[in-house]
Amino acid sequence: MSVDATAQNGAPGRSGSPVPDPDRQQTVAPEATHQSRFTALLASSFGRNLGLVIALVLLCVVGLATAGDRFGTFDNAMTILRLASVIGVISVGMTFVISGGGIDLSVGAIVALGSVWATTVATQAMAADVHWIVMVFTAVLVGAACGLVNGVLIAYGRIAPFIVTLAMLAAARGLAEIIAKRRTQIITDRDFIDFFNGNVMGVPVLVIMFALAAVVGWLLLNRTTFGRRTLAVGGNPEAARLAGIKVQRQTAYLYILLGVACGIAAVMIMARTTTGSSTHGQLYELDSIAAVVIGGTLLSGGRGTIVGTVFGVLIFTTLTNVFTLNDLDTSTQAVAKGAIIIAAVLLQQRVAGRSHKT
Repeated sequence: MSVDATAQNGAPGRSGSPVPDPDRQQTVAPEATHQSRFTALLASSFGRNLGLVIALVLLCVVGLATAGDRFGTFDNAMTILRLASVIGVISVGMTFVISGGGIDLSVGAIVALGSVWATTVATQAMAADVHWIVMVFTAVLVGAACGLVNGVLIAYGRIAPFIVTLAMLAAARGLAEIIAKRRTQIITDRDFIDFFNGNVMGVPVLVIMFALAAVVGWLLLNRTTFGRRTLAVGGNPEAARLAGIKVQRQTAYLYILLGVACGIAAVMIMARTTTGSSTHGQLYELDSIAAVVIGGTLLSGGRGTIVGTVFGVLIFTTLTNVFTLNDLDTSTQAVAKGAIIIAAVLLQQRVAGRSHKT
């Protein structure tokens, strides 16, 4: 047999080293293949959303098992959606900020400040002379202004988002208390209350506002240059800068967008409670961040999902509803939410680590 023929059969060739047979294939363990497929499924948007749907269904089963008829009614479903609507609008805005590599701890305080400023005697008097839309514009403008301050300090002042928004939390809450003099301000315009507490074909207006915010947010994040720039800035700011994206301006826009969302949420909570108060929005930062993270948006930035955020909001609102129907206090709810946030982040890191290995 010639040397060349021997080499073709996988035996040692002229160099003495075995020559690989092209007809032979490497054998991959079935367990590794299944594991990689499962990891890929978890990392995909379909897999994440499927997991959220399963979690929501399980929560509903728990609610039916523990609260019975009190949970499984149409009125209770509408209650859950109404409660989800306010925090849901904020969470849509928070999705953009976190996707862009930031964080905002001041959203609850901004909601409180917007509600107080929009319900002062002067603002309500102007609304009575013109239209109740004046109160809406006031709340949204206050939210946008707070977002602008956050964005400018973070983007151009190069201060850590945690520090800036923590300072805004204290300042906005304190200013709300000063304006309201620690009193609850009652809304006297019945047209404002009736409009936002009304229904369209049986669906509450507040729920429709949440749905519209989610649709607009999804389109903005997934179908526009603004969304692509947001993910680029969150994923790698330096690479985004080299690609021609104005990173500082984009970052400022994200916080302004979240501020506007807080202003809209302030209008919604004003309508729901018929008041403006410096106590509105307590722990909204926890609820919104929790909903965004559990929905699949990376805390490190670079990936965001509005659909996941909507599911995250529904999960946490349903959880709160189940706890309330079972007479569990708010402290227990806070502990549960904190544990879920930690679990979600750990799961994200684990899936991300496996994805890099495969």
